[in-house]
This record gives sequence, C-alpha cells and structure tokens, in this order.
Amino acid sequence: MAWDVTVPDTYAESHISNTAREAGAAVNRASASNTSSHIFVPVTVEMAGTWGQSAIELVQEIGKHITTVTEDTR
Repeated sequence: MAWDVTVPDTYAESHISNTAREAGAAVNRASASNTSSHIFVPVTVEMAGTWGQSAIELVQEIGKHITTVTEDTR
C-alpha cells in the first residue's frame, strides 16, 4: 500500500467554474486520472462540506470493519 496526497483547491481559479456548478467537482477532476496499475480512492474533506462518493463509500466500509471487530455499533 502506498500513500500519496493531492490537494485540489475547491476555490482555485482553475477549479472555480466547475465547483460553482457541481459539488465535489475538484476531487472528481483529480480522481479522473486513474491508471490501470493503481487504485485511486479520493478522500475529500472540503471546507465547503462536500465529499466525493468514493470517499463516503470508503469511510462507510472502514466503519463496518470497525463495528465487526469491536462489536461497538456507535
């Protein structure tokens, strides 16, 4: 497993025209550069409060595993 961080700025001039129309547009654009040799899962926490769909799914999956291991449903 490898970690890499790309931080697209929602309010950057290069993204603002798209992010003004679509929540999560900056992360969607960044995640579009997937390759067949890597699995890219964008995890987005924007100050505007939007998350990319795959980030939601990843966090939910992590939560399920934590609940299974700990048996704590909180």
